[in-house]
Amino acid sequence: MNEVQLAAISLDEFTALLKSRARRTLKRISKNPGFKHLVEKASKIKAKNPVTQIKTRTREAIILPSWLGLNFGVYNGKEYKQVSVTIDKVGRRLGEFVHTTRNVIHSGPGVGATRSSKFIPLK
Repeated sequence: MNEVQLAAISLDEFTALLKSRARRTLKRISKNPGFKHLVEKASKIKAKNPVTQIKTRTREAIILPSWLGLNFGVYNGKEYKQVSVTIDKVGRRLGEFVHTTRNVIHSGPGVGATRSSKFIPLK
């Protein structure tokens, strides 16, 4: 199924294509006011200017076929990371593409960490 056909199908037809977990989530989240606001906001921005980034904190939102080509700024707890919606991301959650944690990179011990490092001159 290409992008034009996928964008043209109704929400009921799209729901039938999803796996059970995504169907259940879509059914439950459709009552969520945050998700409703996101759907309304996405439809308004798609009509006006689809290049604009839509900022959201609704990470559990299922990506709908009507959102193809839109750019979302998904909050990871610190900042908004950009997610461009493509055909392979439809039916998955927005939060899957933005990680909330990062790898901690440990370096050598700091000044004062050991007894001998107290006397190292600072730059």
